[in-house]
Amino acid sequence: MPARDRRDRRDAPPIDLKLLKLFDELYRTRSVSRAADALGQSQPTVSIWLGRLRETLRDPLFVRTRGGMQPTPRADELIDRVRTALEAVNDLVGGEPAFDPATARRSFRICMTDASHITILPALLAHTRSAAPGITLEAENIGDDTPAHLESGRADLAIGFVPDLEAGFYQQTLYAQDFVCLFSAKHPRVGETLTLREYRVEPHVSILSRTGYSVIDAAMRAQKVEREVRLELPGFLGLATILSSSDLIATVPRTIGETIARIGALSIVPCPVRIAPFLVKQHWHARYHNDPGNRWLRSVCGTLFADTARGSPGAKAAGARASRRAS
Repeated sequence: MPARDRRDRRDAPPIDLKLLKLFDELYRTRSVSRAADALGQSQPTVSIWLGRLRETLRDPLFVRTRGGMQPTPRADELIDRVRTALEAVNDLVGGEPAFDPATARRSFRICMTDASHITILPALLAHTRSAAPGITLEAENIGDDTPAHLESGRADLAIGFVPDLEAGFYQQTLYAQDFVCLFSAKHPRVGETLTLREYRVEPHVSILSRTGYSVIDAAMRAQKVEREVRLELPGFLGLATILSSSDLIATVPRTIGETIARIGALSIVPCPVRIAPFLVKQHWHARYHNDPGNRWLRSVCGTLFADTARGSPGAKAAGARASRRAS
């Protein structure tokens, strides 16, 4: 290296470690508010830090767009060096500190289905309110952009049936989900059992959810079973009221069926049509496999919802293991 270049580097102003951490968090989350949560700082403080970072590196670095704070080409160029510097500092001081849920202030975004808003989210919220009062949860629907959100860090975890993930993701089976039929306890024609003949002729409500609808529809086509569908709903909101006040039947995953049955005056019976069960898993990207906060969140979900903890039907042996898709 020429002597002049060495002098220029020695004369460069020092950069605060917290600014490098902010750079990393902004690049990961694309959000000033989420970066502030992760760093345990207020948004005004983080905005001041971002101003210093821009001045030190002589570039805007992150520009506000409709899709969040997007990095400039200069930020894209620097991110690997910033992360290498942070790793070197962590190695120097003995590694990253453990995540303490009792004192941590952080927001976690979890992709899930609307059914999980009823079955999973209340228990997870109750646990975090008790064990981690500074933690905020954000629920986001599972969709086609879920893999990209997990990879970028916009989402921390996805819970549910996500069959389209490719290389670079970890997954852990929580429980197996089969299907049941749900109807009013005062149904005028159906009692403690539901035969296939009754299933064919009784009126149905169909739930057009991402998780269950395609599985149910495929089973009906394969077995040439036609339902008398009188109502279609985009999700499970209002289903308990609709069923309790009508003679409609709903075919739903067992966990949501059992939960809704406890809410209203409803009966639940096995579905007379053979529908292949599916596995509900938690998914995360390899980039955040060792992140202390992400590890804590996954551990909580495994404790609360894995078969060995819940006693629900499913592949118990798979519940405690995490596997990585081939990369």
